[in-house]
Amino acid sequence: MYTDIVMDHFMNPRNVGEIENADGIGEVGNIKCGDIMRIYIKVENDVIEDIKFKTFGCGSAIAASSVATEIIMGMTVEDALKVTNKQVIDALGGLPPVKIHCSVLAEQALKAAIYDYATKNNLEFEGLKGYNPVEDHDHHDVVDIEF
Repeated sequence: MYTDIVMDHFMNPRNVGEIENADGIGEVGNIKCGDIMRIYIKVENDVIEDIKFKTFGCGSAIAASSVATEIIMGMTVEDALKVTNKQVIDALGGLPPVKIHCSVLAEQALKAAIYDYATKNNLEFEGLKGYNPVEDHDHHDVVDIEF
């Protein structure tokens, strides 16, 4: 049911934690499925120099968060905005159809973190044009949870 890559990222997640004084923080979640994902980014010279996550959820959500951070680390902000849930799924070697939403959460949490960074610094990015952090995704039932 799960690939060896998914199991490895679930059992040995990379980049777990918080970034103190993060440049951007994005949080998305879905009360119905119980997955909540928070991504922290540190940006230097338009490059995501550090990225960490905290995820409350199933193994697929943790694996998707972990692999997404590996994909994104070192990318420019604009390139990171182009990362899709399909890339996350492919990097994991696939996910069961019922778990695809976990990869969507990773994509959305990243976008929310970059949106936070852009808002704090009065920046505009092509990849955020038309983005609305409340309406732009299916997982807008975010709850406040202490990780």
